[in-house]
Amino acid sequence: MSTTFEVATEGAGVMTASDLEQENAFEGTVGDHTVKDARMECRGVDVYYGEKRAIRNVSLDIGKREVVSMIGPSGCGKSTFLRCLNRMNDEIPGCRVTGTIKLDGVEIYDKKLEVVPLRAQVGMVFQKPNPFPKSIYENIAYGPRIHGIANNKAELEELVEQSLHKAGLWDEVKDQLDQPGTDLSGGQQQRLCIARTISVSPEVILMDEPCSALDPIATAKIEELIDELRENFSIAIVTHSMQQAARVSQRTAYFHLGDLVEVGETNQIFTSPNHKLTEDYITGRFG
Repeated sequence: MSTTFEVATEGAGVMTASDLEQENAFEGTVGDHTVKDARMECRGVDVYYGEKRAIRNVSLDIGKREVVSMIGPSGCGKSTFLRCLNRMNDEIPGCRVTGTIKLDGVEIYDKKLEVVPLRAQVGMVFQKPNPFPKSIYENIAYGPRIHGIANNKAELEELVEQSLHKAGLWDEVKDQLDQPGTDLSGGQQQRLCIARTISVSPEVILMDEPCSALDPIATAKIEELIDELRENFSIAIVTHSMQQAARVSQRTAYFHLGDLVEVGETNQIFTSPNHKLTEDYITGRFG
């Protein structure tokens, strides 16, 4: 095995000889990775970029009406794992995913499964807001229209309004629905993207550092929104902010060098972690 390699899509993830010693010593995830009401079940997931393995034997459930935070240093594999959950890694040449990932008992990597409907069921909110170059109204209406969710204009208009309400944006934009979504502030754009995601009635929402480009006020609004959305959706969020993970999630999963080191209730992870690597990260000794 080479003494160094880079994880292809996760920033500065360079593995050193010391890191390899830790990797080889890893004996398995600490904590219970299962939940009673699992919406998604992941078992033995490995991710390879060519011959390089970026994720090793990760098993983790995402429960109904809960927020799971994924934390860890840059290059640890948390975003790579998140993208497995709606097959975003399919877009990366040379990327290969093994193991099983099920949504409501259905294997999402089954060759017969269509990816487009899957990505409606498991929506993604990205790090940087990415509204379509269309009006606010069309940003929301586009998904329901192409998926055949609304039967007529009245239903579509109602769905647009409901989605903007759920995203906490309706009162701010109701009089400018024909204006470009790109004219909104950064925080408003991110809430617009969340409204766009929920307009197609997903079961799971994936968020990859959704507040990293936002100011503290916009971040607080997104965090309040996440707490409200939990009542109707399962949410998995990758965040570099341990404070944010503590505020928004019920369970937290700590990743290190492609391994899921520890998973448990968020309060337990942050106050009494059971693995030394988790404790070292929580207390700021590395990362």
